[in-house]
Amino acid sequence: MTYLAPNPDGRHVDTVPLRIPDLGAVPQQRDADTAEAPAEPPAPKKKGGGRDRYLDLLRALALVRVVVYHNFSWTWLPLVFPSMGVMFALAGSLMARSLSRPALSVIRGRLRRLLPPMWLFGSILVTAMILDGWGPNFKHHPNWWWGELTFWILPLSEPPFGTPLHGFGGLLDHTWAEQMAVPLWYLRAYLWYVLLSPLMLKAMRKLPWVTLFVPLALSFVVNSGLVDQSGRAMEAFTDFTTFGSCWLLGIAHHEGLLKKLPQYLIPSVTPIIMGFGYWWLMRAPVDNPRIGHDLEAVPFAQAVWSFGFVLLLLHLSPSWEQWPRPLERFNGLVSLLNSRAVSVYLWHNVALVLTLLITDPLWSVPFVYAHFQWVLVSQWFPLVVAVPLIALFIVLFGWMEDVAAKRRPRLFPYPRRPKGRRRYADAAG
Repeated sequence: MTYLAPNPDGRHVDTVPLRIPDLGAVPQQRDADTAEAPAEPPAPKKKGGGRDRYLDLLRALALVRVVVYHNFSWTWLPLVFPSMGVMFALAGSLMARSLSRPALSVIRGRLRRLLPPMWLFGSILVTAMILDGWGPNFKHHPNWWWGELTFWILPLSEPPFGTPLHGFGGLLDHTWAEQMAVPLWYLRAYLWYVLLSPLMLKAMRKLPWVTLFVPLALSFVVNSGLVDQSGRAMEAFTDFTTFGSCWLLGIAHHEGLLKKLPQYLIPSVTPIIMGFGYWWLMRAPVDNPRIGHDLEAVPFAQAVWSFGFVLLLLHLSPSWEQWPRPLERFNGLVSLLNSRAVSVYLWHNVALVLTLLITDPLWSVPFVYAHFQWVLVSQWFPLVVAVPLIALFIVLFGWMEDVAAKRRPRLFPYPRRPKGRRRYADAAG
């Protein structure tokens, strides 16, 4: 493992995926995705009064890219679209917008949106690990084990997981818990950014350009080989420095800092920045020659590449209050992914791991083995199986995001097309 213009009902859309309701919003107003289209053309709205669909699209693309990357492990994907940098930048922009209110109330709101879905995820995963043999004496000092469990409540450090486990008698790989816990680093990093955002915003307003590049400088030092990176504290600090400049770019975007630059400057310097990040990646040692250079395995290269990519995306931001006509067909999927972003991020790896329970027994079916081996060996087959499982997890657990946001729980918030919208759109055209 994100920003935006507010909804008409006063709610803000969060990064990774979180939207924080504005308690002062007018309760009679409806969400922009569900309100019926007016019979007559609406009155002109003030600029910036609607949801920014461009940023919604970026968040949805980031989530899809994460799922695809975890299935295929294509090392070129983070270069084509560095999802984590994009998500942190969008979250930083939304956080800066929200900090027009008292900082403590904003932080409480973010924690309320983040923690309940994680607690639900953790309660199921920890129970499953205990049933598979995990416990205080499982490669842990008893006191440390109980103490580390508190990170499942407040993830200031990565929550613990058992590895290797028994795999439920061979049904799952021995590293199943480690694979399912992969997304938790993002929640840890996001939490630290949220807690430090009031200070980061003040620093950006006083020394914007110095503050913007401080995380990149720290990332260079941390990954220079001169610093011992072992330990929980350094893990969190490494993630913080890797994406800190992306978060600050989101703040700069909200503060209007990027708009003060000459229009030609950002398109001119971003190829140089990204080229340097790519050069640093190519000179880094390769752990697995078969896989090749992986951007996500080289933190400083990832920091520089993501910074340049996000800088260009925010410079190009068209701020769509309505979808461009060619993209209208994707409104439902994009809206679903935005409203269930935390659930998709937390549960997609669980779905990918559980595909083995469905696909492995098919090798024992003679007809399938004789005629469909090409399907079973395809990397696309697990993804095809995982997508319905992700949808199932959205139905089973996604409602927690509504509860955390103090909304009416919905099982599958796929927006319906409002009556008359197509007719009105055609008439308007």
